[in-house]
Amino acid sequence: MATEALLVAAHDLADYKTPASFEQFVEDLRAAARSEGEPIISPRLFASALSMDLQTLANLSHVHRITVSRAPGAEKLQTFLRDAIRVLGAAADINGSLPDALFWFRNEPIDVFGYENAEKLVSNGRAEDLLRYLRSLQAGFLG
Repeated sequence: MATEALLVAAHDLADYKTPASFEQFVEDLRAAARSEGEPIISPRLFASALSMDLQTLANLSHVHRITVSRAPGAEKLQTFLRDAIRVLGAAADINGSLPDALFWFRNEPIDVFGYENAEKLVSNGRAEDLLRYLRSLQAGFLG
């Protein structure tokens, strides 16, 4: 019975349409947290927005796959999600488009980081390095 409820919830999130703006994405994450009754980032909504399965999210967060469903507030998982959102926000600020930032986060290799993508860098605890890099890019655009 519990597995059936998880499948229904997962199906509902499969229909999630990622908004064009980062601000709306954060608001959607807030709304999901309110509906789940916890002040946490919804791992399911995040995974859906990035078109990733929960196993991939668990691997990136360095938690067991069951943790994503049964303990969504786990510190390692929430730390990965918070760091990823910070990086996505900075990337969306630079290019003005959340969908482009999501694509960049998951797919584009970054030469100064040994051609790793942002998703892998955040997973490896390098969010601060990545944010410094993004700030330097933004400063180059501005000045």
